[in-house]
Amino acid sequence: MAGSSDSKSRISNILGPEDLLMNRALYAHNVHTAWWQGPNKPEQFGFLIIPENQVRPFTIITPDGEKLYAWHTLPLSIYIKNEDALVQESASSREDPESSVAFKLLVKDPESRLIINFHGNAGTVAQGWRTDTYRALTSGLVDKLHVVAVDYRGFGYSTGSPDEKGLIIDGVATVKWALNVAKIPPEKIVLLGQSLGTAVATAVAEHFVVEEGLEFRGVVLVAGFSDLPTLLTTYAIGGIIPILSPLRPYPRLQQFFAKSIQETWFSATRLVNLVRKSKNINLRIIHAQNDFEILWTHSNTLFSAAANATSTGDQGLTQKQIDALKIHQDLGESGFTNSWITVQEDGGRKSIKQDVVRHGGMFVSTIVLRQELNNCVGHNRLVTYPVVAKAIANIFQGEDSN
Repeated sequence: MAGSSDSKSRISNILGPEDLLMNRALYAHNVHTAWWQGPNKPEQFGFLIIPENQVRPFTIITPDGEKLYAWHTLPLSIYIKNEDALVQESASSREDPESSVAFKLLVKDPESRLIINFHGNAGTVAQGWRTDTYRALTSGLVDKLHVVAVDYRGFGYSTGSPDEKGLIIDGVATVKWALNVAKIPPEKIVLLGQSLGTAVATAVAEHFVVEEGLEFRGVVLVAGFSDLPTLLTTYAIGGIIPILSPLRPYPRLQQFFAKSIQETWFSATRLVNLVRKSKNINLRIIHAQNDFEILWTHSNTLFSAAANATSTGDQGLTQKQIDALKIHQDLGESGFTNSWITVQEDGGRKSIKQDVVRHGGMFVSTIVLRQELNNCVGHNRLVTYPVVAKAIANIFQGEDSN
């Protein structure tokens, strides 16, 4: 045992502080691919009118004192109807976002709907395909649909340093801003997470169900993962740089590093608790088969865990039983869908759907070079695709309503 302890000590000395190194690799919050474009100038990303009229930057203060940088994106239809007021707005409203026309359009319209977007690792709210996501979702498929996106602590202009506990605090604080400041009721809010953001969205939804008895209109998870230790055995940064997969021929060493990870993000476990504790839930799990950063099979794990959580029996369901009972639809070259809908004894309705698309992006090069690191094939771009907008539209328009 002493030899084992010495080995661990030598490995730690070689790597340096494990938590610091792993956090930097996991969150990559200092990695940017667009230094020449700043989040404070949304017009650089194709949004309408200077200064910040379709997109309003604002700040959310967390309970532990961190300042989170956030964007509020107006629906295009609302912007068009109120363009004159938005353009003529005084510069002073930028110092008090809650006095802005955009904020009032969100708060004072009883028909406002809101997506709270939790992005993946690296960069800011304005990086890569993220701005395309906001445009896709606010361009009219669902009327009066606003988007709020937040940079976690340590990302972009947000203060602090990221870790699992902190990111969950950030997510909860963002939702409480929507509930308490913007006055949006939970039945008009959908939580949307992509990649790392799926873990945040799941943890936040679980928190509100368990701690506060609040259920949201829906939860949409795009390119998610079951848990971090499992993910890192196959994960490659940008689909290119592997983390622990080179150690696959050495399973004991790979297992050692996996168990040494302090950040666990057990999303499948949290998802089970979320589904069990919810009376009603609309859950969408979306992934691309050509996601080489997070393998699409993680969506199978999440779907099965969520479906199993609807069981009222002590033993739960086997995978064979889930496969036999789920509704499977083969969409050919587009992919496939699995559905699991139950009506509980208490009258609650639990709708769980998995959409797996075959193509979530295109190669720029067949070797190593990509258009940019953030354009990982099938991973980051998928959230801009119609399958995501359609899932959200179905939830809001009633197809998957409670």
